[in-house]
Amino acid sequence: MTQHLMGRRIPRGVGSPGSGPLLAGATAALLGLAVTGVPVLVLWVLTATGHDSAADAARLVGVLWLLGHGGPLTRGAGAPLSLTPLLLTLLNAQLLRCAAARAAVAAQPRTGPVPALLCTGYLLVALPVALACAAGGGGLRAEPLPDLLAVALLGYAAAQWGVHGGAGFVGPAPVGPGRLAAVRRRLPAGSPGAVRAAVTAGLLILLAGGALLFGMAALLRTDTTDPAVRALAGGSVPAALGVLLSCLLLVPNAVLWAGAYALGPGFLLGTDTVVAPGRVQHGALPDFPLLALAPTTASGWQLLVLLVPALAGAVAAGLLGRAAAWGGGRRAAVEPAYLVEAAEDDTDRAEPGQPWRAPGTALAGLATAAAAGALVALAGWLAGGAAGGGRMARLGPSFACGTVAAGWFAVLVLPGALVVRWWLLRRAAPAAAAWDESAWAGPGPGLGGPGLHGSEWGGPASGALVLAGPVLDEPELDGPELGGPDPRGDGPHGRRRLVPRSRAALAARWTALRLRPGRGRGERPE
Repeated sequence: MTQHLMGRRIPRGVGSPGSGPLLAGATAALLGLAVTGVPVLVLWVLTATGHDSAADAARLVGVLWLLGHGGPLTRGAGAPLSLTPLLLTLLNAQLLRCAAARAAVAAQPRTGPVPALLCTGYLLVALPVALACAAGGGGLRAEPLPDLLAVALLGYAAAQWGVHGGAGFVGPAPVGPGRLAAVRRRLPAGSPGAVRAAVTAGLLILLAGGALLFGMAALLRTDTTDPAVRALAGGSVPAALGVLLSCLLLVPNAVLWAGAYALGPGFLLGTDTVVAPGRVQHGALPDFPLLALAPTTASGWQLLVLLVPALAGAVAAGLLGRAAAWGGGRRAAVEPAYLVEAAEDDTDRAEPGQPWRAPGTALAGLATAAAAGALVALAGWLAGGAAGGGRMARLGPSFACGTVAAGWFAVLVLPGALVVRWWLLRRAAPAAAAWDESAWAGPGPGLGGPGLHGSEWGGPASGALVLAGPVLDEPELDGPELGGPDPRGDGPHGRRRLVPRSRAALAARWTALRLRPGRGRGERPE
């Protein structure tokens, strides 16, 4: 009706999170408060007494929301509480990321100020929450300046993540000054993506190992967790639900603690304590179910958990070694060793890189170890904190976890990647020799299978200069990727469009086909 009375169209998107970064940030903050507040208010309704008011419940929602951003709180007469429930942190980061992605799409191509504006809108909601929660009574109280700083850091980081990922923008890789830039220039072409894949795979295995250890402990040690739940709940079902909700919010923390245990240094349950494979030293613990899952005695069987970081390092070494043999993967772009007849307009080619040299592979392995150690140290710092004063002032993964993780990856990835690279290139040597002996005349090199000869699959034929390589059906192993004729047809001047490939890269990829039966089948090119 308003549209017809005004005689003009109402613009689409007004009032939505994508209509402006400032509004998107405020909306994300309100959504986070709502998601945090619903279960808290439901439990308050079920367990409310004459001494608890709605204002107290709303203040509890606010302090929990601030704690989920990593902001410290004060409890009682001044005891600190900085143990961040990472489930709330992940929820708030995801809300911010989605809001930033929508705002960046709406603001294209000018996405530069989106993170700052979105963070500003987020802080406009966090500021009154922090001020209102700072005037608490004997319960939890906020500390406005540290809490707002934590909110700003998380908000800006998640907004940057959403802008660069949601808008489809991939900017240039940051290069630091001085020695960092020099090290990056020495890395082989295509190594950033390969290092990122190796680090991601290794850390996911560490995370999966920690989740498996935590799940096994939760299933096998119910005799210790059930008494803790009954002691805290006092026979009340709503109180038991509150205890279970508190445990659920701390499950990501417990998984990271278990990952630190698998790494070797273990985690702390207070000052001057340690829980590590083969070594357990801690005193009396509060009656909390997750703390009751901690081992109470040391055993030699606990050393078997060290297989988790060994497996993580082995997988990362395999991925990095394969990337080294294949020149960084499919999308690396470096100058090939030789050129063959190609169309003049070949700016859309995607050339794979040359196989990395041994020093470059070793440098990429060191970069993988350093990145993995830094991320493990950051995750351990986020998962720990204080749960009170005195002995409970330090809980969480040991400070040495980052250093030990970097050591695990350096010891396993550095030689492992070199061995995998050497093995793949060694298996590719016969194929490379076949290309050299053919001299680009006569039948091409065979693929080792029945009827898969080079001359039948785009290989060199007498009287014609044709680059060898099969045309395949699978998307990651197509003809141009192996050096074969481009299925798109002739070039702009009537010549056959051929994609140049380095001889070593062709040999390594062709050998990979031979090592995987069932792959590499396709139609014969016309």
